[in-house]
Amino acid sequence: MTLDQARAALASARRVAVLTGAGVSAESGIPTFRDAQTGHWARFRPEDLASPEAYFRDPDLVWQWYAGRYADVTRAQPNPAHTGLAQLERDKGAGFFLATQNVDGLHARAGSGMGGGQMVELHGSLSSARDEVTGEVFALPDPAELVTPPLSPAGNRMRPNIVWFGEFLPEAALEAAQIAFYEAEVALILGTSGLVYPAAGLARHTRHGGGVVIEVNPERTDLTPQMDFSLREVASSGLRRLMGAG
Repeated sequence: MTLDQARAALASARRVAVLTGAGVSAESGIPTFRDAQTGHWARFRPEDLASPEAYFRDPDLVWQWYAGRYADVTRAQPNPAHTGLAQLERDKGAGFFLATQNVDGLHARAGSGMGGGQMVELHGSLSSARDEVTGEVFALPDPAELVTPPLSPAGNRMRPNIVWFGEFLPEAALEAAQIAFYEAEVALILGTSGLVYPAAGLARHTRHGGGVVIEVNPERTDLTPQMDFSLREVASSGLRRLMGAG
């Protein structure tokens, strides 16, 4: 498949599913989880901070880490990849579905999920927390006002609303993504290494459903052999070219 053919497929598709990973947010200056292990946090492995065992062992430590990351992403701004996907959703309407592995909330801030399509945050969100007793999810206050560990309106301690190592993805979100990718005429895989499952398996659903799968990534990934077309660019410029804007 050529770039022109990929463009034509995307332009004509009524059902489009998109999977985004850390590469999309890197252009907004947000480091990956492992790259963020600097300074005081360099002595911790991600697994020391992002697991149920770590949380119940030292919830204050884990919350300090997540409060810092929450402050970082709140300062960051959506980049052209985020705004381009929001525009693509407005173009496609109800036939558009976005599944993101990112927890920074930048897709929502760019307008995704408000243009007639659907968005799911497969790995949760840094801007919310979950009541440990009831499971209810609540938005966090601004970083400057956040007291950790936060309490729910019922007075229960809340944990970060993040999918940790050893935990399952939200069942409803994953099922919706699997259906959307199976039904998609075109699937876009943007800025993800393809190493984290089950999200990385979504491309296979589109192939099984007979759709076209297009990858945008500066580097070859584990998913590249499954692709009909791969564009070796960062997410913003690659998406712009696919949408015929450059």
